[in-house]
Amino acid sequence: MAPPFFSDIDKDINGLLGKDFFHGTNAAVDVNTVAKNGVKFALKAKQAVKDGPLSANVETKVSDKATGLTLTQGWSNANNLNTKIELADLTPGLKSELVTSLVPGVSKAAKLNVSFVQPFFTARGAFDLLKGPSFVGDLTLAHEGIVGGAEIGYDITGGSLSRYAVALGYSAGDYSLGLSTNNAQLTTVSFFQNVSPILQVGAKATSVPKDLTNVNIEFATKYLPDATSQIKTKVADSGIVALAYKQELRAGVTLGVGASFNALNLAEPVHKLGGSLSFSA
Repeated sequence: MAPPFFSDIDKDINGLLGKDFFHGTNAAVDVNTVAKNGVKFALKAKQAVKDGPLSANVETKVSDKATGLTLTQGWSNANNLNTKIELADLTPGLKSELVTSLVPGVSKAAKLNVSFVQPFFTARGAFDLLKGPSFVGDLTLAHEGIVGGAEIGYDITGGSLSRYAVALGYSAGDYSLGLSTNNAQLTTVSFFQNVSPILQVGAKATSVPKDLTNVNIEFATKYLPDATSQIKTKVADSGIVALAYKQELRAGVTLGVGASFNALNLAEPVHKLGGSLSFSA
């Protein structure tokens, strides 16, 4: 089995702490459908804050299995045209993609991404073709549950290293540990465990840059009451508590609701409520 990409070394704990908490968006709707010929359509809309603007995006994805070519085209209500062209299996494990973004008369961007996956290592390179240009690359190695990786950012025009990061992880089946640091002096230590088939727990500690005496800690749990629902809780040392509930109403229809509040000061006006409704067919 190939090791994860650098950004996925802490995938388990990052998913537990960051995924399926719905308070960050006031309301969201996702609709995903697949035509008989395999063409995929997606409509995503969300309102980040109450009485705020609605952000919406329509996306179409077409794949040709014979050539490994995939075209994804999106168009948002901000008149942003997003295009992704993917080409897989140029050689076993090699994948490339061109990602562009265009807002006519306002902005444009283009990136070339290349990834290579083998049983004992993975490597990626991302070239920003218009900004800089610049390059970000990472390499991950794995052996008997131990995963190590490094990432660098390079300014091609300036000929200088713009950023770097290193990470180390260990997985033993039902639990995993992670350690990472970067040139911003941000260090994180994480722990994740599958306590049982219906319960997950995890925690992450992050040092504050230039203040080694201050560490931010988050703890989260995920509980599956049955095959169609889940309950998540997240607690930060700042006193912010987040709760989330997700329920599959029927096949292809999922409802999510969430809330967050400051447990140390319930009178403080930082409480948030949010919801999400997803359809797939």
